[in-house]
Amino acid sequence: MKTSFKVACVQAAPAFLDLERGIEKTIALMECASENGAKLIAFPETWLPGYPWFLWLDSPAANMPLVYRYHQESLVLGSEQAELISKAAARLGLYVVLGYSERDKGSLYIGQWLINDHGETIGVRRKLKATHVERTLFGESDGSSLTTYDTPLGTLGALCCWEHLQPLSKYSLFAQHEEIHIGAWPSFSLYKGAANALGAEVNTAISRTYAVEGQCFVIAPCALVSQEMLDLLCTDEKKSALLDIGGGQARIYGPDGSDIASPLGENEEGLLYAELDPVALIFAKMAADPVGHYSRPDVTQLLLDRRSRKPMLTIDQPKVREEVDELCDTSVDDKSASLNLGEK
Repeated sequence: MKTSFKVACVQAAPAFLDLERGIEKTIALMECASENGAKLIAFPETWLPGYPWFLWLDSPAANMPLVYRYHQESLVLGSEQAELISKAAARLGLYVVLGYSERDKGSLYIGQWLINDHGETIGVRRKLKATHVERTLFGESDGSSLTTYDTPLGTLGALCCWEHLQPLSKYSLFAQHEEIHIGAWPSFSLYKGAANALGAEVNTAISRTYAVEGQCFVIAPCALVSQEMLDLLCTDEKKSALLDIGGGQARIYGPDGSDIASPLGENEEGLLYAELDPVALIFAKMAADPVGHYSRPDVTQLLLDRRSRKPMLTIDQPKVREEVDELCDTSVDDKSASLNLGEK
């Protein structure tokens, strides 16, 4: 980072299971952020088409109709819908880090799409491993999703939700000198009073700790559960007892772990704003740089494999094929031809 700039952090309810309406709301929030002087806006986990809370409320078999709808309303990169968002980023001169469910042929992935102020893709990542029941719907990524991106704003990195509980994944981004981290979350309104690890107190502490550990700014967007979502998902008293309305806990933290934006109420929609000052990074690193003067690589080191893994590799060797055909056409004795072919 070279200069200070303003960022926007989303706390809002998604247009659940409605991709077209969700894109309209996305662009409206982008416009609001731009009008208020922000240079970057960050959206919650699976903002499009909303977090699939039904996974936590019923069995996989009972959820199949909603699973089908979720597939249909998930975003395909390179589609006309995706183009609307990138064009809006270019029109507004705004960096965007968008949480979304990515549909890639027959599979879904929890994704984060990083777009620059010219509407160009600077990075696409997928959640390294979906959490708990999420694995009944989403696939997983590989080491290519643990990377940072150098931009004129600074070095950006991103993770989703409980990826922030994976110490080695966090350290891989610290070691790439991440300056601005986007930690995307759904709402914190599930299993209240029954599962403390899923609640706001624990998970906002995780975001704050990330800022202190990595001495970086942390923008932590968070969604809300709307009444519309409850009406659709909570079809009986048992389900209604498991999921509540609201749950918004968006935060922006400085590299010393301080709140640098005033939080909204947990049921309140809006944008948090903060000015990111690079001076704060220097002061924090002077105290404890985890990959510099405060590291001990002679004692512990991290091995990171960032290769992208594909399910099929195709090897074409047209030059070898031509050489074989040429050998077969030459007028030589069988013994000589066999020898030359073997060498090739």
